[in-house]
Amino acid sequence: MSTIGLLFSGATLFLNSLVLLKKADAKAIAVFNLFVGLLQVIVPFYLLTTTPNNDPWAIFNTSAIFLFGFTYLYVGLTTLMNLNGNGLGWYSIWVSIMAVMYGLVYFIHFHDILNGVIWLMWAYLWYLFFASLVLNKKIDHHVGCVAFIQSWITLTIPAFLTLLGIWQNQYLIKAWYIILAISIGYFIVNEIKLKKIAK
Repeated sequence: MSTIGLLFSGATLFLNSLVLLKKADAKAIAVFNLFVGLLQVIVPFYLLTTTPNNDPWAIFNTSAIFLFGFTYLYVGLTTLMNLNGNGLGWYSIWVSIMAVMYGLVYFIHFHDILNGVIWLMWAYLWYLFFASLVLNKKIDHHVGCVAFIQSWITLTIPAFLTLLGIWQNQYLIKAWYIILAISIGYFIVNEIKLKKIAK
């Protein structure tokens, strides 16, 4: 995915997390979802038309942008038009499954463990949207916390470090494994607490 796309995905996810945590107005944030959603639908269409020799892996990487773009458009329109979130929830589980497959490709084909883990973290977040909107789980605060953390550690900061040209630094990558592991641990602990409360 393009670095600029990652950066603005981070901004959008950060704002959406604030809505879930009841710190921001949903309709005000929905407008930004539409801005970024349009950006991440128009840009990949352009990239696909200019891909040299129809390179399959370039197309594969570009296709990932659509997953985010259509999610943000769906969130924005669902909020502004007061639609039932059920459709967005079912779309989210489809994207969650796709994100798992993207992660596996990064593990197996690209031998890229870091980005593979990040894709699986995104898959988990999309699953949470499904659980909230379709299964009617009362987990908005948990989803907000996960979205808030992921907005920074999987999108905003990696994109910014990529713009600086230092994201591939080996020491930085090792540090990021630790950051991701701590975050995943936090998510697991929260999930366990939620299941105990549900009982």
